[in-house]
Amino acid sequence: MKPAIAVVDVHGTYKVHTEFYASPAARKTIILVNGSLSTTAAFAQTVKYLQTQFNVVLYDQPYAGQSKPHNSNAHSISKEDEAFILLDLIEHFRVDYLQSFSWGGVAALLALAQRPARIEKAVITSFSPLLNEPMLDYLEKGLSYLHAADGSNLGHLVNNTIGKHLPSLFKRFNHRHIASLDAHEYRQMFSHVDQVVHMENHCQMECLAGIKIPLLFVNGEHDEYAAPEDVRVLTQHLSDCHFATIDNAGHFLDMEHKAAWLQSRDVLLGFLQSTPQRSTTFRPQVELQHAMAV
Repeated sequence: MKPAIAVVDVHGTYKVHTEFYASPAARKTIILVNGSLSTTAAFAQTVKYLQTQFNVVLYDQPYAGQSKPHNSNAHSISKEDEAFILLDLIEHFRVDYLQSFSWGGVAALLALAQRPARIEKAVITSFSPLLNEPMLDYLEKGLSYLHAADGSNLGHLVNNTIGKHLPSLFKRFNHRHIASLDAHEYRQMFSHVDQVVHMENHCQMECLAGIKIPLLFVNGEHDEYAAPEDVRVLTQHLSDCHFATIDNAGHFLDMEHKAAWLQSRDVLLGFLQSTPQRSTTFRPQVELQHAMAV
C-alpha cells in the first residue's frame, strides 16, 4: 500500500516531508526516526512488519531527502531542533509509539525527556550513549571526508565500518546515496560529528531521568560501534528500560539478513503489544533461538 504524502509545516520554521502508511485494522500509530545521512527509504524493511499492526509515520529531516526542496538549509540544525520537530509530528499524527535508528536515538531521547503525553512506549535501535574506541575512530575518519565533502570516500567508510554486515546490493545503494548528497548535508553532519567527538558521550544523560515510559533498546550482536554491552549503562539513568540483542546482526539489524529481519519483527511487535517487566531483557512471546542475549 502506498503512503499518503504530506509536507507538514512545523511552527512556520521547517517544512517536513512525511509518509503515512495506514493499516486498516490498526488502533495505534508509530513514528520512525532516521539515523544520520538517511531518509525514509532506510525504513523500507521495517515498515513491512510494523504496518501489519500499526499505522506508520516516516519523515525526512528538513535538510535531507524529500524535505530538502522545501527548506533553505542555510544553517545547520541541532539535535534539540530535531527533537522539537519530532514532538510536533507526534502531535500532528497523534502518535502512540516511537522507534529510532542509530543516531536518531539522540533526538528521540531528547524528545521523550519532554514527556510527550501521547507516547506510551519507545524502541531505540542500534544506539549506544557511549562513544567507544571503534565509534570514535569511525567518526574521526568521517570528519575529514565530511569537511572535504568527499561523498565517495565517506560512502566507502560507512560500508566498511557500521555497514560491513550489509548485503552487497544494500552497500551499493548506500554508497550511491551518500556520494550524491548535497553540500549542505555534509556541512550538517560535520557540525554534529565535530560536536560529539569532543563529548564524553553524545546523549545528555541528565535529561533521561524525565523519561518514565517503557523503553526497549535493540542492538546487533556483532555491532562493535553501538555495542550491546555499552547500552546497559542506561539502567543507571532510566526507570523502565529493557534490552534485546539480535543474533548474528550488526548495526543495520533487519536490513542485513532474513533471520535478523524475523528476530527484529518479533522483538519489536512483542514489546509494543505486551506489558514487559521493568529493567530486564525483554523476551518476545514467540520462541526465538538466541534472539535475545542477557
